Amino acid sequence: MIAANYIALILLLIGGINWGLVGLFRFNLVDWMFGWCPIIARIIYILVLISAIYLIVSACIDGGIMLTAAKR
Repeated sequence: MIAANYIALILLLIGGINWGLVGLFRFNLVDWMFGWCPIIARIIYILVLISAIYLIVSACIDGGIMLTAAKR
């Protein structure tokens, strides 16, 4: 389960960097990289959304412990 947390965190960081670039420079990195195939860009945006939801739910369930092994 820890691998899923790291993947979600990486995708969320990609989304955050992309929106930061959009806000600062009006430069959409995802569209720039995958503008030739809009379905890939759309899939990346959907994966970022799923990652954000996953990390929110994970934090609520695990009591905020997302990147460490669960105490059992």
